[in-house]
Amino acid sequence: MTSAVDTSKPVLKKGMSGTSVRELQKLLYDYGAFALACIFGFPEVLIDGDFGDDTEDTVKAFQRQVFLTVDGVVGNITWQALIRKAPIALPVLRRGSKGELVSRVQIRLVISGDYQGAIDGDFGIATEEAVKSLQRRNRSDVDAIVGNGTWLLLSQIKEAECLP
Repeated sequence: MTSAVDTSKPVLKKGMSGTSVRELQKLLYDYGAFALACIFGFPEVLIDGDFGDDTEDTVKAFQRQVFLTVDGVVGNITWQALIRKAPIALPVLRRGSKGELVSRVQIRLVISGDYQGAIDGDFGIATEEAVKSLQRRNRSDVDAIVGNGTWLLLSQIKEAECLP
């Protein structure tokens, strides 16, 4: 698990404005998160320093993409993930793990074509084989464990693409 480090950045949420919001918007743009949010009807990139609906939806799209709690609030963990351009502070998952994060992993594995099983939140044999398939295709360590490297691979699988 990648440990979280205090970024000394302010907590940001809808309705706020200023330099920190502009910095947030630039990080979201650099990550490509505005493109992720286009499915919500906000494809236009605005780096204007105002945390409005567009920015909130984009933050939520980013949080979803890197497996964070999807609340639209930019706290320390979301700042960390934006700065590192990677998931952060996630647990190691392996066969026997259960819960919402396993379901979210299964969804990404369905999208990548590595998993055809049920989205049931149970990291069983089928999920284990799907993780190994993803790891093999990406020339990663094939250990069937979702750790930092595999979390990064999973975060690069887009849940939705915008239509031209």
